[in-house]
Amino acid sequence: MNLRNKRILGINGIGRIGKLTLWNHLNQRHFDRIVINSGRTIGKSLEDALHYLTTDSTYGTLERFRYGYSGQAYSAKVLNADENLLEIDGIEVKLLMNARNPKDIEWGKEGVRLVVDCTGVFLDPSLPADHPKGSLRGHLEAGAEKVILSAPFKFGSGVQKRPEDTGLFVYGVNHFQYDPMKHHILSAASCTTTGLAHMMKPLLDTEETSKIVTASMTTVHAATNTQNILDAAPSANAKDLRKNRSAIGNIIPSSTGAAIALEEIIPEIKKVGFMADSIRVPTSTVSLISLNLTFRTELDSQGQPVIDREFINDIYKRAAEGPQKGLLYFSMNQNVSSDLRGEMATVVIEGRENHTRTGFLSLDAETLSRYQGATNADLHLPVTHAKIFGWYDNEFGSYVNALGKLTKYVDKNLL
Repeated sequence: MNLRNKRILGINGIGRIGKLTLWNHLNQRHFDRIVINSGRTIGKSLEDALHYLTTDSTYGTLERFRYGYSGQAYSAKVLNADENLLEIDGIEVKLLMNARNPKDIEWGKEGVRLVVDCTGVFLDPSLPADHPKGSLRGHLEAGAEKVILSAPFKFGSGVQKRPEDTGLFVYGVNHFQYDPMKHHILSAASCTTTGLAHMMKPLLDTEETSKIVTASMTTVHAATNTQNILDAAPSANAKDLRKNRSAIGNIIPSSTGAAIALEEIIPEIKKVGFMADSIRVPTSTVSLISLNLTFRTELDSQGQPVIDREFINDIYKRAAEGPQKGLLYFSMNQNVSSDLRGEMATVVIEGRENHTRTGFLSLDAETLSRYQGATNADLHLPVTHAKIFGWYDNEFGSYVNALGKLTKYVDKNLL
């Protein structure tokens, strides 16, 4: 195949996000060819690899996922076993199986300019390309021009400042800040950060709800491959023993870095002091953010709070039809998690369950005098607490879809 003038995408890693990234770009039809580095042999033959790439226990077969029962023509076949070359739904897919270290992957030879690293192994962009355990920068040395990490960056303890050529981006929130002259290693954050960022954006863009006093969120999160199917002995120096407990038989409190990442994507959040945690539940995909916010609010001429349930829902309705159209959806359906499997929205606002309550923060004159000097008046400040729910398919629908849009955007802006 003549690689000249072809749009070719590289995918490093063939786990959950790697395989579903392939599915996403088979849907988008933006790339002419996709090169996947597995770093190891898959099965006993190329047919075994093809079977893995085109079937999924969560989303079904690729053919049915793409076309349902329409009867539209579809094929998946081995084109050349000697070259590890497949054709899936009309697009050539080549498998590289020899190199695990990014610097040893033959991206340049394959004509790959843009790589999405989905291994979950190479998270620190400050490491040099020749680091003995591998590095994201190795992709650049191997011939790629840009790298997108399908996870948040994770820096070693000695790193004081993030490298200037890196950036954290959520499509539809801050992706327009990407500078092709500057940014060469990008992070697409996490699935939870993606959903949360899209929940926060319309609130911060609205004057009445931009005055946030406190904020916290809990994600009720589907199980992932970082968990064990059955209980296992923890590794040496393990800090969280719950990570080794069975994912299929437990509700497991966990942690999330979503709030920290959100501060970089939406800098205004730094003023708020956001708290975040996670609860893992035994489902295969689709998670739910429970967002809790307290706003400084106003009362209207009738003495009623300006911010109420209808006001919040209206903000999201406008966002769904305006600046976040196609990325944020608003629903008044009585949803359960399986209804949102494969939903191509970064977040689906569960309008039926959103609710607010307004009260007064009361400070007497004596307390106020400690902060602003002598005063003879008490203060009764109206505040509104809001509880907002947002669904997100933490695998294909929300996260991989947003990752795919970011990937396409970066590719279109290659110099």
